[in-house]
Parts: sequence; C-alpha cells; structure tokens
Amino acid sequence: MPEFRIGDNDFLLDGQPFRILSGALHYFRVHPDYWADRIHKARLMGLNTIETYVAWNEHSPKRGTFDTSGGLDLGRFLDLVAAEGMYAIVRPGPFICAEWDNGGFPGWLFSDPAVGVRRDEPLYMAAVAEYFEELLPIVASRQIDRGGPVILMQIENEYGAYGDDKSYLRKLVELTRAGGITVPFTTIDQPTDQMLADGSLPELHKTGSFGSRAAERLATLRSHQKTGPLMCAEFWDGWFDHWGAHHHVTDAQDSARELDALLAAGASVNIYMFHGGTNFGFTNGANDKGVFQPTVTSYDYDAPLTESGEPGEKFWAFREVISRYAPVPDEVPEASAAGAELEVVLDERVSLWDAAGRLGETVAVDALPTMDERGQFRGFALYTTEIDAVADASGHVDRVLTVGEVRDRAQVFVDRAPVGVLQRDHHDVSLSLPASSDAASLAILVEDQGRVNYGHRIGEHKGLIGGVSISGEEIAGWSALELDFDAVVSGATGLYEPLEVGQAVTGPSFVRGSFTAPAGRDLFLSTDGWGKGQAFVNGFNLGRYWSRGPATTLYVPGALVREGRNELVLFELHGAARNIALFVAGSSLGHTDY
Repeated sequence: MPEFRIGDNDFLLDGQPFRILSGALHYFRVHPDYWADRIHKARLMGLNTIETYVAWNEHSPKRGTFDTSGGLDLGRFLDLVAAEGMYAIVRPGPFICAEWDNGGFPGWLFSDPAVGVRRDEPLYMAAVAEYFEELLPIVASRQIDRGGPVILMQIENEYGAYGDDKSYLRKLVELTRAGGITVPFTTIDQPTDQMLADGSLPELHKTGSFGSRAAERLATLRSHQKTGPLMCAEFWDGWFDHWGAHHHVTDAQDSARELDALLAAGASVNIYMFHGGTNFGFTNGANDKGVFQPTVTSYDYDAPLTESGEPGEKFWAFREVISRYAPVPDEVPEASAAGAELEVVLDERVSLWDAAGRLGETVAVDALPTMDERGQFRGFALYTTEIDAVADASGHVDRVLTVGEVRDRAQVFVDRAPVGVLQRDHHDVSLSLPASSDAASLAILVEDQGRVNYGHRIGEHKGLIGGVSISGEEIAGWSALELDFDAVVSGATGLYEPLEVGQAVTGPSFVRGSFTAPAGRDLFLSTDGWGKGQAFVNGFNLGRYWSRGPATTLYVPGALVREGRNELVLFELHGAARNIALFVAGSSLGHTDY
C-alpha cells in the first residue's frame, strides 16, 4: 500500500518528495449531487488534494446520534475524492470555527454548565470520545495506507488563539490514534510566536494560516517548526460576509501573487476556500467582539469556484500560478447555463398565528426558559402570554417591556399587532407597549440568528435571557412553541388561504406559489422587495434572507429543481408590497468596498 509521511524537508509519498496543493471544500455546504463536480474542478485548477472540516453538530444534532445520510455521507465524499485521483486532508475539530453555527459544537454539549470545552475536562472529553468513536472508523478505513485518499489529520483548530492546555491536545492525539488513524497529524495556527507555542505539541507538525506576507509568515513558522515541510494550511483567498455590511472581495491578481510567493518558497498549501458553498437552513455562524455579527447565507468567500460552482477570475489566475510548479490538466471547466428567469406568484398565505397549530406542540411554562433549556438549538421560538389591562383607561399610563438580553432577535406583538423589534446587534433590551383598557395577548417571536463560532462566547444559550418584565414586574405563565416548519412548507393542505396577484403580504406569515423550471438547472431567488425570513424550495430550507443585505439572492442548487411543478415558500417576518417573487439569471452578493 502507498505510504505518506513527513520527512526532514518534505512530505514524502512512497519515499518521494510531494508538495500538497490542496483546496478547502466542505461537503456539508455543498449539495451531495455536486460533490463530484466540485472535486473534479479542483483537479482542473491544478490541485492534488481536497481538505474538509467535519461538522460535529450536523452529524449529531442529538446526543447518541450520528447521521451520515445524504449530504452528511463523509465516506462517500472521500470516496469521490479518491475516484478523482486526489488525496484528502480531514479536520474533525472537535472545534472547527469555519463561520459555522457554534463552531461545529452541538448545542446539547452545553446543556450542563459544568462542561468545559476545548480543554481537558472530563464531561467534554467524554462527549468528544463518543464523537470520535463514530467518526474515526469512516476516516481510518480511507487512509492512504489502506488504499484510500486520506494523507493528513488535523488536531483541533487554531487552538493557540483560544487556549494552551497541552493535556487536552495530548488526549486528542491519544483518542485519534486509538481510533485507528495512522497518517501524520498536524496543527494549524496563525504564525505568531504565542499562537504557535500555545496551539501545538512538539511531536505534532505545525502549519500556518495566513493570506499575505508569505516569506515573513513562513519564517515565523520555521522558527517553531525546525524540520519538515512548510505549509500554509489555510491560505486565505477571500473572506466571509455578515448581515448589514459589504460583500468581501479580494483582487484576483493580488491573491495570485501571494500564492506564487508561497509556492516559490517551496511551501505546500491548502487554499481556503477553493469552493465555499452555502450556509443552508440555520447553519450559519456569527461573531461577537462587542457587536453581534451573524454570517450571511452565502459562503461564496470570493473563492476560485463561486457559490454555484462556476470558475471565477481567481480560478484562472491560480491555475496559471500552479502551472509554474506542477502539471495542470489540459481540460478546463465548461460554463454552466445562466439561471432561468421566472416570476412566481405566491398566491397562498397563512399567518403565523393560524399556522401555529401545525408548527409543533405548545408547552406551558411558568418562568421563561432559554431555547436551549427546551432542547432547541436552532431556528425560531414563539412565546405567548396574557398581560393585564392598563389601570388608566385613558391610555396615558406607560408600559415598558424589558428583557435581560435578547439572543438574537425578538419581534414583539400585542394582540397579534406588531409593536417593535429588539435586536442583539443594537443592544436593544426594552420597548414601549401600547396602552390599553383591556387585557391583551403578548407574543414574542425569537430568532436564533446563528451561534457564535469563534472566541469565548461559543456555546452561549439562545432566547430571551433573564426573563421578561413589564414596568419592572416579571411576567410568568407563558406558552412556548418551537417552530418546526416541515408541516407548513411541505404538502400542507387546508391551511393556506388564496391571495390575488399583486396583493401585499403582511407578516409574520407563510406565502407559497408554484413554478415550472428546467429540471436540474441552478436557480437564483431574488429577495429584493422582501423583508426578512426563510425561503424553501420543494421543502428544502435554502437559508435566511434579509433586506439589510449585502446579498439579495439565494442560491438554489439545480438538484432541488424537479420536472414539472415546483413549490416556493417564504416565511416572511415583516411584509412585502407585492406577492411576487423572481428568479434571476445569476447571483447578487451585494456591494463591495473594493
């Protein structure tokens, strides 16, 4: 069988020097029908290796489960890498960051406040052991010395930016070896003295993460990694976006020059990202360094291969650079057809209130729980209660609703009429309620906008933290409902009411309509004119949209589009002037500062 190891100066494949030319491609961000296409295009750019994280929370949404079906079939993904004649690097975390919900940690991991993540703490390490017990056999059987593509395994992820628990790192090594992993282990950190010292062990091969100043950063890396090949295991060729900001791009020629400098220095590389993909559903992460910044649905990343799998300017620029150092195939990718341009009349509507009975089981609670305390780790929750009449029937008595902390966004309604929105990124905690001489119903729709994926706020609970009070008096006696969209967005009968063409849409409500499009052809849903919500095609949750931008389209993989009738459903939180949705020819990811 082939052998891969780390030599004094080079990576060695069957004893011969081997330069890793890798690209990051996360299987969980790409529709599985397109895995082979994206892998093939990586080879056409000149790459010889595919790198992927493993998202623990996707595989294990509940403790004791490990889902490898459909888009989570890591084994099939690695087999496709092998079928393309390429190698693979696997980065299982347990923490991955990746601008992914909770940095890849399952929400249930934080149900016990005694759990201490990313350190040698018994409760956490027991959970990690359960995770590795399920994951590692999938990888072990596909290592290069067993005829598979896997040549490297990473231990943790940029740990030096978080902690320095050497016992924790050693136990991860022990667990990984005990799970049958025999290929070499690496660590990755930004090339600073502190991070490289804290984030690794002497026996692990250190790599760097950076996107510029290659000579300087490689010199720092070499000062901590005295022998063996130099590698930038995350060559940052773009960046991610968050709601309300610009779309990040970097100049293709500048990026190509940085890549050239890196390869000219003899280093190996993993391009982060080669193909970013999409944060479908509720999978996006967030950052919070004083201001909460949730990541958008598109993870295009301004990568060489666009969100929809098209070669962009960087693809050709990087391909030309790589050709100076390694053979590049003569074959080039074929351009795909533009997205079909369609108008869809969303001619049926049901309000959130009328749909509530289909969205799940309402539970009576006294004190208001966090979403996590009810075992909910993503999405929306609806809390309702009754509030007393204002004593002064003239309506001049002030009522102020106050929340300890909102995580992350709360829409407030009195008798189903919208009163206002409390937003975490604005640090909102209170708003005035209308005066009334009658008792009224109070409803609060809370959205988890994505869990923090980097830093010490990972694992924080979601919902209305610290309870709700009105004019200083805490409110008790609530009904709580976790919104399960399946029964409303897929085949719901006898629920929706008709809407005439051109009517306004009031939210929060579900609107749906049907359309016919070429089967298997990618589509781009324009969200211009809509407020905020979730979009579903044929029951598949495409992700979040928001008029804040920057993106004004959602990517619809052609694999979701079927022959004949297709269904589009929007869960619109606020409203739109007309019940018309458009599919457009291509993506619009927003304005840039470039």
